[in-house]
Amino acid sequence: MRYDQINNSLFIENRKRFISQMKPNTIAILVSNDVKHNNADDVMGFAQNNDLFYLSGIDQEETILVLYPDAYKEENRAVLFVKETNEQIKIWDGEKLTKEQAIEVSGIDRIEWSSNFEMTLQYMAFEADGFYLGHNEHLKRATKDQETQQNRMIKWCKEKYPLHEYYRAAKITRSLRPVKSDKEIQLVQKAADISINSFVSVLKACKATMKEYELEAELAYNLVKSGASHHAFQPIVASGKNACALHYNTNDSTCNDGEMILLDFGICYANYNSDTTRCFPVNGKFSKRQAAVYTAVLHCLKEGSKLLKPGILPIDYEKNMANLVENELIKLNLLDTNDVANQNPKKPLYKKYFMHGTAHYLGLDVHDVGLYSRPFEAGMVLTCEPGIYIPEEGIGCRLEDDYLITENGNINLTAAMPIEIKDIEALMNN
Repeated sequence: MRYDQINNSLFIENRKRFISQMKPNTIAILVSNDVKHNNADDVMGFAQNNDLFYLSGIDQEETILVLYPDAYKEENRAVLFVKETNEQIKIWDGEKLTKEQAIEVSGIDRIEWSSNFEMTLQYMAFEADGFYLGHNEHLKRATKDQETQQNRMIKWCKEKYPLHEYYRAAKITRSLRPVKSDKEIQLVQKAADISINSFVSVLKACKATMKEYELEAELAYNLVKSGASHHAFQPIVASGKNACALHYNTNDSTCNDGEMILLDFGICYANYNSDTTRCFPVNGKFSKRQAAVYTAVLHCLKEGSKLLKPGILPIDYEKNMANLVENELIKLNLLDTNDVANQNPKKPLYKKYFMHGTAHYLGLDVHDVGLYSRPFEAGMVLTCEPGIYIPEEGIGCRLEDDYLITENGNINLTAAMPIEIKDIEALMNN
């Protein structure tokens, strides 16, 4: 693995917390993600099912975790199934986890080969009353589902054990994962630190007439060199008017003198993610208008992030952020005070220039699991990302930092990433 091995106490504790929310005499089954193919014999990079990783620490395909805390036999209370290696696999793909290594990573004493799953489960299934099965319940998942290993496990279990009760493992992990342990916070901070260094490299490399993808290459070089797994998402390197398309990521335009670049990127380290956004002038000097828009967004970030604290409901935080942006749009002469006073509250005028939410959970997923009807709590990590987009002026500005909520407010995990105009210009012109 690229990252330093995580102490298995993290996964042991996560399993204890998960088990504490299971109904009596039930079995939880969590499976790894598929290896996805693209063309011919090539495959995409493997990404683990994050609920499985959260409970086991295993970052390998063809893995199954079975938890049966009320099992009569102690050996059946936690069983981890991993892919059995052979000489052909070793020659073509390299080593897979041994049973001893799987014990060390997960903290689970009983390791079986994945080929033994069905028979092993049958020895305990009829003692149990129900199953917890995993499924992707994220609000922003693709609307058209692709069949996954989780789908196949649900289908297989219901055909094999039709009279058992069935429950949602994701409901439990959704309640647990938003509040991070100290070790998880350290991993998010590691991803953030790599992001900080990557941004400084981009600032120093930026020159007029460069292609956006050349700046993307700076990010890729630094994350690989730093031991990160991959981009947390396809980075956005949007110069000029491209910055007004929220999810622009083709990154193939020329960075022209006089334009501003919006850089939205994240780093994945040990499956934990950062998510940050910065804006900077191609030529190293903000124009008067760019500086005015940038300063307005920075003001919203500084003031809005103060509401990332325990007890605040996300909906109230978002209302506060909308009010902040609305006031800045008036100051920028993009909205009229009288028009705002008489606007239809169901169709606020600010949405012409600011059309997205500004806080999301961050962790094993960039948009991590969790309910937004839940008040903020200490231990949660969230982004704050206000923006103003003016297509008619070719200016799009968004600024984003990652915050750890504490009992007394929050800590900006990305505070060391340059954000003040003077600091950005100094780095670009030295």
